[in-house]
Amino acid sequence: MQWDWNFIYQILPTLWQGVIVTVQATLLGSLVAAILGLFIAIAKRSSNKWISRPVSSLAMFVRGTPLLVQLYVLFFVLPDIGILLSPLAAGVIGIGVHYSAYTAEVYRAGIENIERGQWEAAKACNLSSHQIWIHVIIPQAVPPMIPALANYLLMMFKETPLLSAITVYELMTAARGVANSYYRYFEPMTLVGIFFLLISIPTVILLNRLEKKYSRRR
Repeated sequence: MQWDWNFIYQILPTLWQGVIVTVQATLLGSLVAAILGLFIAIAKRSSNKWISRPVSSLAMFVRGTPLLVQLYVLFFVLPDIGILLSPLAAGVIGIGVHYSAYTAEVYRAGIENIERGQWEAAKACNLSSHQIWIHVIIPQAVPPMIPALANYLLMMFKETPLLSAITVYELMTAARGVANSYYRYFEPMTLVGIFFLLISIPTVILLNRLEKKYSRRR
C-alpha cells in the first residue's frame, strides 16, 4: 500500500472538522466532569446520610459500568421516555458524567489533605460552611489536584472515538467515513493516530511540568 499525498490533501479538511469536534467534546466534557465531580466530592462528605449514601452509590455505579453503555442509554434509550439529546450533547454529558465519578475521588483526596487546623481556624472565625468551602478549603485543595485532573482530561480526549457509536462527527467518525467512501484506510487511520499524538504529547509534557511544579511546592 502506497502513501498518497494527493489523497491526504483531499481529505484533510474533512478530518480537521472531526478534530474540532473532538477537542470541543473533550473540553466541554471536562468542564462537566470538573464541576460535577466537585459537587459529588462535597456531597459524599455530607453528614446527612440521605445525601452522602445515594451520591456515593451513584458514583460507584457510574464507575462500575462502561462508558459505551452509558452513551447508548443517553442517546438511544432516553428518547423512549421523551428525552431527546443531540449526538454531541449526549456525548458531552455521557463522557462528563462518567469522568466526574473519577474526578470526585481526586477532589476527595485533595480535600482530605487539608490540615484539620484549617477547618478549625475557619470555624473559629465564625465563617459559614459555604464561606469555609469557597474561601478556605477549595483554594488550598484544588491547585495540587491540577496534574491529576489534567490527566483525566487527556484520558477523556483518548476516549472520544467512543462517541462515534452515537453518531458524533468526531475524528474517528470522519476518518471512517472517508475510508469507507474511497476504500482507503491506510492514510485516514494513520492521520487519526498522528492527530491524537500531536495533541497528546504536548499535553503529557505539560502534565509532567505541572507535577514537578506542585511537588516542589509541597
